[in-house]
This record gives sequence, C-alpha cells and structure tokens, in this order.
Amino acid sequence: MKILAASDLHANKSLVKKLVQKAKNENVDLVIIAGDLTIFGDGLSRLLYPFKEAGLKVAIIPGNHDTFEMIDFVCSKYNFYNLHKYPLIIGDVGIVGVGFSNIGPNYLSEEEIYAQLEKQIYIAKKHGSRRLILVSHTPPYNTKLDDIGFHVGSTSVRASIKKHKPEICICGHIHETFGLEDVLYNSRIINVGQEGKIINI
Repeated sequence: MKILAASDLHANKSLVKKLVQKAKNENVDLVIIAGDLTIFGDGLSRLLYPFKEAGLKVAIIPGNHDTFEMIDFVCSKYNFYNLHKYPLIIGDVGIVGVGFSNIGPNYLSEEEIYAQLEKQIYIAKKHGSRRLILVSHTPPYNTKLDDIGFHVGSTSVRASIKKHKPEICICGHIHETFGLEDVLYNSRIINVGQEGKIINI
C-alpha cells in the first residue's frame, strides 16, 4: 500500500493541487491529511474537491484549526473517511486517528487523547488488524518532531506508541519540524508537513 500523507493545508488551494498531482504521479492507494485543513474553519469551500475529482481515496483527521462537524461534513459530502470517528481497516492494517491538539483551540486533554486512541486501536484489532498506523495531528512528546526549543508534543500519543508499537505515526501541527522523521520505541514517526510524504506499507 502506498500512502501520500500531508498536514496543515490551512486552506491553501494551490497546495492542494500540488498534492493531488503528486498523488496521481505516484499512483497512491490512499491520501491521509493529518489535520488543519482550514484557518479556524475559513476556506473549506471546495478546498478538497480536487481530491474527489481525481478519484483519490482520502482519510482525514481534524486539527486544532478545524472542528469535528466540519470534517465530518466534508467526509460525508465527498465520501472521504473521518479517522477521528472510526479506524480505517485495509487488509490487516488498521489506520487509527486522533485529531485536534493538546494545546490551543479545539483542545483535547491528554486523558481524552489516550482514551480516543485506546478505543480506536481496540476496534481496529477486533476487526483483524495485526499492523497499525497511528495518525495524530499533534506529534508525540520529546522527539525531534515536537522540539521548538522546548517540547510541546502529546504525552498520550507517546504512551500509545510505547504500548501498541504502530509501524508508523503520521503527524503534523509543528510547522518548524515539517518533513522531519524520528524513531520512537521502534516506530517510525513522521511530521509529514504541507509538502507531503510518500509512505510505503
């Protein structure tokens, strides 16, 4: 399975067009958008239509600039997948998601983040997933991906990675670390950023 993962589009339509072209050129099976599609809800109108027009399979989580209702509406309209609502199962791979952030607007507490991931992973494993991909808007705490001079990541995302050992953790949120990768408890963690990353599973 080939995935194009990106984050933090912030209503940039030219960026969307570049990502759609990249997805087509690479013949990806799935596009994952790890939150912050908009600027506090503005700019969503037809922003993601090019993905639909290109016939791409798309899964999304909300970022701290988005609302659940907005993401759910777009997913319903374009037949995309809301990963914050329910895990996506493809073969033996379970793709689980937690949106929003542990700081700022559209806040989730660390307890809520952990509970969301536990619920999603339980459902994925119940449906036969032997391999996991974790998608979080906020990167795990104390890694290269959350370091802006001090660490601002999620302790709950880190704890979930330690417990469940996903093959990959896809995240965004921290613009200063776009494109960086790290390894945490043998899991590959990637801040996919606005330009996007091709990930082979």
